[in-house]
Amino acid sequence: MKVINAYFVIEDEVNGERILKTLEKYGRTCYKSETKITVDSAKKLIANIMKNQHESVIEHEKVTVRVICDRGVTHEIVRHRIGSYSQESTRYCDYTKAGEILVIEPIFWKTDDPKYLIWKTTMEYLEARYNELIRLGATPQEARSVLPNSLKTEIVITFNLREWRHFFKLRCSKKAHPQMREVAVPLLAEFKKLIPVIFDDIIIEP
Repeated sequence: MKVINAYFVIEDEVNGERILKTLEKYGRTCYKSETKITVDSAKKLIANIMKNQHESVIEHEKVTVRVICDRGVTHEIVRHRIGSYSQESTRYCDYTKAGEILVIEPIFWKTDDPKYLIWKTTMEYLEARYNELIRLGATPQEARSVLPNSLKTEIVITFNLREWRHFFKLRCSKKAHPQMREVAVPLLAEFKKLIPVIFDDIIIEP
């Protein structure tokens, strides 16, 4: 068994300036003001669109992100209805072929905490039982019954920018699950750097 931390990979080559110019072009259709497009007019227009909550315009652009996390977190992610998902399948993946299962470290316990030790020994026990089931002829989709929520999984997520805003507002909140925030907070920080204006108003709570 190997314990790893959650992380993400932005799959698209995100060019924030290009995104704003594209959205400006589409947004100005509403006002028939295309003649007002200049080299630096996109940021101002998109800022006004966001201020006026005319967020349907930003649905025209999307970003795809690969998230490596535990299965409990993905159960929350896929509750976002407006999105496309491709996820590692425990029905078809035989984890004995890799020699070990990967589990996501619970960030809310230190490694010397008795609760962490209970978690770790439980993960090791479940890994052994999974391997035993496969050896006895169980299929991966049958043996997965003993796999834990902490099992590492990968999920590829595609949201339009409006849905990313909704995702960050919910999943970066201090009320969100700590392991959801482990992914969502740094991802929002990256979006803020990559795409001007659109995510500026979403505050990252400490």
